[in-house]
Amino acid sequence: MKFSRERTVLSDINVTPFVDVMLVLLVIFMITAPLLQQGIDVNLPKAKGKDLPPEERITLIVKRNGTIYMNDNPVAMDEMRKKLTAASTLNPNVFLKADKDVPYGFVVEVMAEVKEAGIEKLGMITEPKITLK
Repeated sequence: MKFSRERTVLSDINVTPFVDVMLVLLVIFMITAPLLQQGIDVNLPKAKGKDLPPEERITLIVKRNGTIYMNDNPVAMDEMRKKLTAASTLNPNVFLKADKDVPYGFVVEVMAEVKEAGIEKLGMITEPKITLK
């Protein structure tokens, strides 16, 4: 009795490890993608308006607790006014994002400080208002 043990080459690719790696990467990206959102979370009011062109501008953000941010950096009211006074010679566009729960009087104080710093153009940023037809 003669047994023949001929070896043949297996030409199939095992894709199970590849699928495992892809699923792990998918889970990692699904978990980390929402965490990559940058900026300061402000609950903006909704209003009609048009989109702003992407140009160099100064953005002031007023959070619900009264904290003021200038281009994502926290500043005090007097420090904000000094920086805006220095920047007023360049005649920049200043945009104000205020949380809708901030008292109106505090927003007016910030706007008054901006005007006293010599800034002539002050815009308010809101969320677009969605209308269902």
